[in-house]
Amino acid sequence: MTDKSYKNWLSMSDNVLSQQIGAFIKHQRMEQNKTQDLVASAAGISRSTLSLLERGESVTLSTLIQVLRVLDQLQVMEVFEVQQSISPMALAKAEKEKRKRARNPNPNNSEKSNW
Repeated sequence: MTDKSYKNWLSMSDNVLSQQIGAFIKHQRMEQNKTQDLVASAAGISRSTLSLLERGESVTLSTLIQVLRVLDQLQVMEVFEVQQSISPMALAKAEKEKRKRARNPNPNNSEKSNW
């Protein structure tokens, strides 16, 4: 298995998930030895709003992103990246339509070979 413990995120309530996010924010802030005042000021929010976030209370998504940016933790956004996938049928169709040969760009004006 991996070094990260498995959590059943689906079975957690929204409140528990919010508390998990808040604990992550607080942990990152403490690891960087930053005060709530410092992080809040850098994020352009009030200290009480940061405190709400760390306790798992409701804050805006914009606030969360601002705090993640200040804590240099935007890499967590990678889990939201959408991977474009192409269906096997669409891939086969694209391969079929792909050009197989080069053509003379101007067939009426073909140059004669000097051979």
